[in-house]
Amino acid sequence: MQLIGFNLKKVSASRSPDFKRGSINTNIEFSDVIKEKLDLLKDTEALKIAFIFSILYSEKEMNPENQEKNQETKSEKSQGEVTFEGDILFSANKEEAKEITKSWKKKQIPEQFRLPMINFILKKCSVKALSLEEDLNLPSHIPFPQVRKGNQEQNQ
Repeated sequence: MQLIGFNLKKVSASRSPDFKRGSINTNIEFSDVIKEKLDLLKDTEALKIAFIFSILYSEKEMNPENQEKNQETKSEKSQGEVTFEGDILFSANKEEAKEITKSWKKKQIPEQFRLPMINFILKKCSVKALSLEEDLNLPSHIPFPQVRKGNQEQNQ
């Protein structure tokens, strides 16, 4: 399976006016698999796989009625969201294409194909997400490396 193209169809970002730090959850879901006809490909087939990559910022808050009873039921209040919708175009041999389309009938993609797709989507969208997070003053969804002062004895 080889990547032919990557297209974003929709990019959206929002932040709650009363933003409070909380949990950050990322999710990638595949929404469709379609066979494409490309004249350039002779011995392989093209598959267009639609995806939605979302980063959700939520604040976990105690329900006031349950606080009095010391119960630990929590609800999540949306604080912000960054979402990308797009598709990836792959060329696959006939066996791979058949396997993917067959498993898609159950709304699944085999792991050996799904993992490289997820990694590629993360690579392409995370850079754009970092820029949007910076613009909206949202916390980064991935940790940045940090330089720390080392111990002098270790350096000798």
